[in-house]
Amino acid sequence: MESPKQNHSFQADGSLRDLQKFVEAVYGLPNDRNYSVWDLLTQHQRFSMRALRGIRKGDSQKLKQNLLISLSWLMSMANRLHIDLDDEVWERFPYLCSYCGKCPCVCRATKPEKRLKVDHNPELRPKTLASVQKMFATIYQADGRNLADAGVHLAEEVGEVGEAIHNYLGEHKPEQFEQISLEMADYLSCTFGVANSAHFDVATELATTFTNNCHVCHKAPCECGFSFVANIKT
Repeated sequence: MESPKQNHSFQADGSLRDLQKFVEAVYGLPNDRNYSVWDLLTQHQRFSMRALRGIRKGDSQKLKQNLLISLSWLMSMANRLHIDLDDEVWERFPYLCSYCGKCPCVCRATKPEKRLKVDHNPELRPKTLASVQKMFATIYQADGRNLADAGVHLAEEVGEVGEAIHNYLGEHKPEQFEQISLEMADYLSCTFGVANSAHFDVATELATTFTNNCHVCHKAPCECGFSFVANIKT
């Protein structure tokens, strides 16, 4: 008997954890069958760089589309490694800058030489993806840098996520695994930083893109083959 078709979507009022669960429901099976962690990392880097090309060319649609796709690949890596990004982002950014410990961030003015220990007030924890974006807009205010600067910071974090994964897969030390979680949280902060500088709502755009399973084949699990994905032009 044929299994009933499933329809998965991400809702604009969903949480970061909801997004990660959506990605697992739609892409988890083909990811496990077709992609190693290295492959997932390559796809994440590939679409992140295309988002940066959108910044360089002043193409807001290319920026948004590729940033969302790169975010879904980050979720795929987190799922493979069993990292709860909702928890990791809050642990790293408890409505405070992860470095200077202030909101808004005062790193440029104070130039701290080491990360300060920060306190967590659970009452401030964002419950939705939209409120996570608002949190980062409050901590790292967009009037302090332009979109190009935000893009450079994103590129830096793409490299650091890659370095952390390379280090862990080389030696498999617990502290290296922890570094992956930290760098993924930092990447997410920069993703929202780019979105805030470009003036678009990540949750709304995700809800528009992921209304019916995979945004390309509209199946769950996704049926886009490895070669098809490798040749996607965006």
